[in-house]
Amino acid sequence: ILSIEDSRESIAEWYRTEMMIFSGGSGAGINLSNLRSSKENISNRGKSSGPVSFMKGADAIAGTIRSGGKTRRAAKMVILNADHPDIKQFIVSKWKEEEKAKALIAAGYDDAIDGEVYTNIFFQNANNSVRASDEFMCAAAEGKDWELKAVRTGEAVDKVNAKDLFYNISEAAWRCADPGMQFDTTINKWHTCPNTGRINASNPCSEYMHLDDSACNLASINLLKFLNEEGTFDVQSFLSTVRTLIIAQDIIVGFSSYPTPKIAKNAVDYRQLGLGYANLGALVMRLGLPYDSAEARTYAGAITSLMTGEAYAVSAEIAQVVGPFAGYEKNKEPMLRVLQMHGEEAKKIDKNFLPAALRDSAQDVWALAYEAGRQYGIRNSQATVLAPTGTISFMMDSTTTGIEPAFSLVAYKKMVGGGFLKIVNTTVGPALEKLGYNGAERKEIMDYVLANDTIEGAPHLKEKDLPVFDCATNAPGRSRSIHYLGHIRMMAAAQPFISGAISKTVNLPESATIQEVMDTYVDAWKLGLKAIAIYRDNSKGSQPLNTSRTKDSNKDETAKTEAPSEAGRKKLPQDVKALRHKFSIAGHEGYIHCGMYEDGKLGEVFIRVAKEGSTISGLMEAIGVLMSVALQSGVPVETIIRKFVHWRFEPAGFTTNSDIPMAKSILDYIGKFLALNFISTADQQAMGIYTHKDEESAEEKTEPVAIAPQPILASAPAAKPVVVTASVQKYANFSYQDAPACRCGAIMVRTGSCYTCSSCGENLGSCS
Repeated sequence: ILSIEDSRESIAEWYRTEMMIFSGGSGAGINLSNLRSSKENISNRGKSSGPVSFMKGADAIAGTIRSGGKTRRAAKMVILNADHPDIKQFIVSKWKEEEKAKALIAAGYDDAIDGEVYTNIFFQNANNSVRASDEFMCAAAEGKDWELKAVRTGEAVDKVNAKDLFYNISEAAWRCADPGMQFDTTINKWHTCPNTGRINASNPCSEYMHLDDSACNLASINLLKFLNEEGTFDVQSFLSTVRTLIIAQDIIVGFSSYPTPKIAKNAVDYRQLGLGYANLGALVMRLGLPYDSAEARTYAGAITSLMTGEAYAVSAEIAQVVGPFAGYEKNKEPMLRVLQMHGEEAKKIDKNFLPAALRDSAQDVWALAYEAGRQYGIRNSQATVLAPTGTISFMMDSTTTGIEPAFSLVAYKKMVGGGFLKIVNTTVGPALEKLGYNGAERKEIMDYVLANDTIEGAPHLKEKDLPVFDCATNAPGRSRSIHYLGHIRMMAAAQPFISGAISKTVNLPESATIQEVMDTYVDAWKLGLKAIAIYRDNSKGSQPLNTSRTKDSNKDETAKTEAPSEAGRKKLPQDVKALRHKFSIAGHEGYIHCGMYEDGKLGEVFIRVAKEGSTISGLMEAIGVLMSVALQSGVPVETIIRKFVHWRFEPAGFTTNSDIPMAKSILDYIGKFLALNFISTADQQAMGIYTHKDEESAEEKTEPVAIAPQPILASAPAAKPVVVTASVQKYANFSYQDAPACRCGAIMVRTGSCYTCSSCGENLGSCS
């Protein structure tokens, strides 16, 4: 977590520090509310640029540095207070960029997460969050006016309706998943070190929240490992693991390196730790419990209470030997008060759904932690968080991440660089066994899941057991999923027992409304969460997890209906209309066969190049097959043409086709041939394809025009008139001193009183 002051030097230091953090493999968060708004003056020299402007610079730096030098993007959090004068700009900043992204994707640009679209728009390396106080949330609920205050003077510079502003936050999140929300009053209520400073910001995923210029060492436990053969949670093994990890994490504090002296000092003085867990969603499914149920929430609350209570108890034991953290005495009273608050919440855990060992330990551990802390102090100002565990979950062989439920029973993860990884939830089989299904029944159900990507409609499955297998999103063509309140209630069950906060995205279906996003944020605030983020399915042009390989978030509903899936390509019938074309490029001959659907649209391409068996022949044949699969899977022919034209490699040169007299490569020729036959002239010209056929169009069948070029030197004799067609004049739009465009599409070069094309050798003028 970084700090910033309202000065150029501090902004430059922010940029430099983030660069060092990202290159080291970590992430950073910052609250930019200290920066003057675009409505405020700078020393009588005009207005400030405002925080959103400076965010662009920071995002550009983050985009150039892969986390730890690897392929993963840098991670950052940017926060702005709800009363900052530039809050409206901040709210819509990523929304506007997402609209650009969708337009570019619709135009045929690469929609990969690391592709040309998302690497060329702003703010894609950051999560944005609005920091809202209880005062703002109450004003929004009541529709009251809300003052936006100058950073330097605190005076009101604008007044808005709080409900309207809250609606803007929710609409932006509905459209692009940002901004999330952080609830400032709740965050600072649970602050263990308020006498040192308030909590202004968080790390990139909102789970670590503490002092500015501080850092937190994270670790996570795979909860499923503690489910024993009897199907109960192994309390003693879990406590032993927590003990080992807290000791190890505290040791790491002193041996880690930090990007700035301030962060190094605060990390050592306050020794913040972030122990957490993964696989909670898989654990409750294995127990035969629906994620959205009182029983599952009780288990989650008890396990989280046990983890944090034991963490603080061990921290107090360490303090007994080597002393508490340096800032403890200054913050002793609020620190112990927070421990008491945790203990009071533990007393509220419902005992009816828990085994006795888990129930008793989850409550008793807090009395031990408080008493030890009162006697010896506490070694760590924070002990636990619930991180997203996105990457390490795969390394730990976890089925679910952090506190999340399963995304779906079968998910397709979009990989950086292209392709999909099919992820099948391995918890389904054991859960069915827990629910009493025999081996044969389990096999038939599992076969159904693998074949249909859903458990709905599976043979033998009882209706009452369906909720156990509900996931964050509904399966393709199905309706069941965990309601947004189910996510929030699970977070609310764990939050009272976490030192920091919970990294959690509430998944909403594509059909969710802006009002439902507002309700999600309000319910999160009311239930005592510190932070919340939402993601509405298909709200972004590209998303890493999908419930099917073919989910297309970039087309409208009609296009989605018409476009065939990869698994069920729209293949051509046995007999089709076809176009056969022979070509020759610089003496290399070949054939293009184009098969068409009944409506005349291109559906397949075969390319044959002499000599058979040669390398180029095999490559061209493979390219034809790939083109055919792409066309039958819904890829527009315009996209393929755009990718092929203007490629330059041998063989290249003159052709025997008067419409395409010059080709830069075989692919360039194929692209132009397809353009001539399957897209409009306007689309051809939009792609920079100008062929001889254009010159002979009806509107351009005019007599040649003789133009006398101006001599280069005043004393030179008059040059021979240049005879050009009206089409050359049109495409070139040249003055007498400027070079025209050649009919092959390249720009000609003036050579004396002539114009010569360096691509195809065409010549205009007195030397032709």
